[in-house]
Parts: sequence; C-alpha cells; structure tokens
Amino acid sequence: MSLDAEFFVALGFVLFVCLLGYLGVHRQLLAALDGRSTSIANELAEAKRLREEAAAVLASYEKKRTEVESEANAIIAKAKADAEALMRDATNRMIDFVDRHTKQAEEKISMAESQARSEVRAAAADAAIKAVEIILHDKVQGPLANELIMKDIGSLKSRLN
Repeated sequence: MSLDAEFFVALGFVLFVCLLGYLGVHRQLLAALDGRSTSIANELAEAKRLREEAAAVLASYEKKRTEVESEANAIIAKAKADAEALMRDATNRMIDFVDRHTKQAEEKISMAESQARSEVRAAAADAAIKAVEIILHDKVQGPLANELIMKDIGSLKSRLN
C-alpha cells in the first residue's frame, strides 16, 4: 500500500467526520432541521388560519354588500314611489288650480254679461224715456202735461229696471 496524497485526504475526511460525530454536530443539524420544519409547519398553520379568517371576512363583506344592495334598491323604490306620489299630487293641484280659475273666469264672464245687460236695459230705458218725453212734450202742452210726464217718467224708470 502506498501512502500517497489520496490516502491522507481520505484519512483526514474520515477523522473529520468522526470528530463531527463525537462533537454531536449531527444532532445539532437534526435539531436545526426539526426546528425549521416545525416553524414551517407553524407558518403553514398560521397561513391556513389567516386564509380561513380572510374567507370569513370575505363572506361577511359579501353579505354586507348584498344587504347594502337590497337597502339601496329599497331606497330607490321608495324614491320612485315618492316621486310618483309627488307627481300625482302636483297634477291634482294643477287640475284644481285650473278648475278654480276656470270657474272664476266663468263667474267674471257671467257678472260682466249681467252687468252689460243691466247697462243695455238702462240705456234702452233712458233712450225710451227720452223718446217718450220728446213725443209727449210736443203733443201735450201746459202745466198738467209737465206734471203728468214727470210722474210717468219716474214710474217708467222703476218698471224698466
């Protein structure tokens, strides 16, 4: 057997491995690996818990979103109903307003017609009285005629009005 460099490298390697075994480095390596696997397992468990928690929060927000959407739809429906009620109320008030003004206009027209009739009657009566007065004045002479004419003219006015 020859003692060359390869033999010494192999012998050094074996001694180094024995020394590591004697010092318990393999136990420390196994403990470090076990610790690392435990921390990885804990991190995975924490990630799973966080995922479940996030899913619960998501479900909660989805539920709130649907509730808010239904509330918004209810508010919109109420607003539409209120708007329709306001529209009906405004329409009814407008119809009442137009009816009232139509009645007032008809009453004013009726009053104007009756006033015009009265004025035409009065003018016709005055014209008739003047005509009668002129005719009687020409035909009847004297103080008796004047008294008779005045009396009849006064009674004629009251009868025509």
